[in-house]
Amino acid sequence: MRIPLYQVDAFTSRLFCGNPAAVCPLTEWLPDAVMQAIAAENNLAETAFFAPKGERYLLRWFTPTVEVELCGHATLASGYVVTHILDPARRSVGFDTLKAGPLEVTRDGDLLAMDFPAWPPEPRTADPRILTALGRPPAESFVAHGRTLAVYDTAEDVAALRPDFAAMRRVPGGDAIATAPGGEGVDFVSRYFAPNHGIDEDPVTGSAHCVLTPYWAARLGKEQLNARQISARGGELVCTLRGDRVTLAGRAVLYLEGTISV
Repeated sequence: MRIPLYQVDAFTSRLFCGNPAAVCPLTEWLPDAVMQAIAAENNLAETAFFAPKGERYLLRWFTPTVEVELCGHATLASGYVVTHILDPARRSVGFDTLKAGPLEVTRDGDLLAMDFPAWPPEPRTADPRILTALGRPPAESFVAHGRTLAVYDTAEDVAALRPDFAAMRRVPGGDAIATAPGGEGVDFVSRYFAPNHGIDEDPVTGSAHCVLTPYWAARLGKEQLNARQISARGGELVCTLRGDRVTLAGRAVLYLEGTISV
C-alpha cells in the first residue's frame, strides 16, 4: 500500500520554524497499530491521518508513542494540505474527531483559522511536583484540562526554564504550559512541555492555546490576542476568544511531499 505523506511547518511563514507535522490523507482507516507505527517512524511531534466522510473528514493525531485527543498544529497542517494541495479552490474544511468534537479550518489569505474549544483554567493550584520539576517557581499556577498552567512574571523567566523531564514523567498527566506577558506587539508568550506524550518540549502547540486564550483574555480584558511560543523553533498565533470556543489562526509552509510504502 502506498500512502501520500506531506510534512508541513505550522504556525510560521518560514521553513525550519514553527511546528512540523506529518499529514497522511487516507481513503479508509488503517489499523491503529499501523498508524502508531507510522507516527513513530516519522518521529515528529504529531502525525495526522484523515479520511473522507461526505463533505467532511474524520481526523486523528498520533505522537511517536500515543494517540492524542486534540492537536492544533497538525490540524492546521491538515487544513493546509486540503485547501492548498488536494482542493485549492476550497476555502474551508470540516474535521470530525473522536474526542474533541467537530473542528473547522478556514483559509483567509495566507492565514488558516481553526475553530477549537476553550479550556479555561480551574481555580486550583497545580501539582507541586510539576512546579518543582519546572525548575523555577511560577508567580501563580492553575490546572486546565488536565494540564499544569504555570504563570511567570516575565518572558525571560519562561525562556530560562530548564525542566527536569525525568521528574515530570513520574507524575501522571504531567504536561505543563509555562506562560508570561509578552512585549513588542505580542500579548503573551508560552512554552509547552509534554514528556508523558513522548515530547519533552513541543515547538508550537495549538491545544495549549485553548487554555491560554481564555486565561489571557480575562487577564488583559481583550478578546483577540497575539501569541508567540518561544521554543527553539518558535511560532506565532492570533487567538480570539468566542464564548466557549477559540479561533486560532496561523500560517503554514510545505516542507516535504512523498509517499509511504506499507
